[in-house]
Amino acid sequence: MSGFEGSYGGHAARISDQAVMECKICWSVYDPALGDPTRQIDPGTPFTLLPDDWSCPTCSAEPHQFMVLRDPGAEAHLQAQRIKAATGRLEADFTEVWHAKMRDVPLVNKALKVQAVGFRAHEGQFLGVLISPWFMNLILLPDTQDWSALVTGEKEVVDFPSGSYEFIHNTREMTGGYKACSLFSPMGDFTRQQDAVDVAHAVMQAIFDPANLAETDRRADIRARREAQIAAETAPDEADETAEPAAPTRRALITAGLGADLQPGP
Repeated sequence: MSGFEGSYGGHAARISDQAVMECKICWSVYDPALGDPTRQIDPGTPFTLLPDDWSCPTCSAEPHQFMVLRDPGAEAHLQAQRIKAATGRLEADFTEVWHAKMRDVPLVNKALKVQAVGFRAHEGQFLGVLISPWFMNLILLPDTQDWSALVTGEKEVVDFPSGSYEFIHNTREMTGGYKACSLFSPMGDFTRQQDAVDVAHAVMQAIFDPANLAETDRRADIRARREAQIAAETAPDEADETAEPAAPTRRALITAGLGADLQPGP
């Protein structure tokens, strides 16, 4: 099947599964919701998945003679393509780090691999979870914005329905600028990749659930944790066995208590 001649400039990958196509020779219409009963094509079959020997049922024109009549799913499809490209660069970047620097580090979990999970559009950006053998992070990627000027190590608090979370800015060669919020590091609690993927999906659901909203603002929690870290760094070496246990952070609540007080990944 060659390119399409229509408002998509001949790029078949840019039309969605909902695209309704029209033959430019006889004006016959192929609607994926209806399929093509004359050729035993089931309803719900996208134009791009028609058999190689399919042709116009009226004039026998080949598929490349069809134009886009309308495409209700065009914007969602284009956005999905952008997410796929952005997460592909992210995975490639950290797969390279894994092979070049991290494979022999004692704390890595070799049962795991680098994988981007659950990425979706969120307020003009892409949000999802990146799994690696040494960390799991919430990741924000730009859609059309330019984040190349992000300062590595700079922190930013981002609000979600479940609360506010601290993200650290970073840049990488293929990914460009991105923002990361630590969930787990190291990854020794996971025995299979699917277990990590399941947790990543659960995180993506929980972060948008207002039921997880804590009574106190996350910014106050962040300040309190930092003050506690400073106090610990300046305190005597002896531990205070009478101290009250720290309240769980909102990140710990989101990860069902498994991610309490973890160090950020890269």
